[in-house]
Amino acid sequence: MSEHDLPRKLTAEFLGTAFLLATVIGSGIMGETLSGGNVAIALLGNTIATGAVLAVLILVFGPISGAHFNPAVTLAFVIRREIPVKTATIYVIVQILAALFGVFVAHVMFGEPSFTSSLNTRTGIGIWTGEFVATFGLVATILGCLRFRPEAIPYAVGLFITAGYWFTSSTSFANPAVTIARSFSDTFAGIRPEDAPVFVMVQILAAVVATLVFAWFASGEGPETRKSDAPKADRW
Repeated sequence: MSEHDLPRKLTAEFLGTAFLLATVIGSGIMGETLSGGNVAIALLGNTIATGAVLAVLILVFGPISGAHFNPAVTLAFVIRREIPVKTATIYVIVQILAALFGVFVAHVMFGEPSFTSSLNTRTGIGIWTGEFVATFGLVATILGCLRFRPEAIPYAVGLFITAGYWFTSSTSFANPAVTIARSFSDTFAGIRPEDAPVFVMVQILAAVVATLVFAWFASGEGPETRKSDAPKADRW
């Protein structure tokens, strides 16, 4: 576990999550503004910025808080008993508040209203399936790398989300805090408030399933492999 105390961990989670949302929303606005109506170009700009900043934020804040920035990730570590439930609950609250703050900052930068309900429709079985795949893949990326290649996690997460923007029908939110915050932004990256609850439920389900699958993988390993599994949540 990290040697940093809880206030410092929470501050790291707040800053990291806020920067993540400022990037998601800000790059979406910038991409839409500069693309001349070409949605593919706007999405590409949104994608590159988000994937890049994720790698940077995990490198910067990972040694302090574990760089979860995501209630689904925090839930995975609760299931693995690597973070206490009480601490995880505070993490999630901070992540959601920070995500909303990140949206606010992005809106201020680009002259948007502080908070506006999104009109961007994201619903249907195909979209929900895409969001399950995105969240399962993100948690799988983290847990798979954590076991054998923890130093690769920042880059692996950034690359997975970059890919997920394009190969999933939902454009890979994969984060309940991000989903909630994006419902307050009537911009390129937004989601209608009425569509957000199903997204969050699917994300939570996918995180649980991914965590259980990787626990099953671990249960089939020999004692020497399990003994060498030193990295914990605060190491990535």
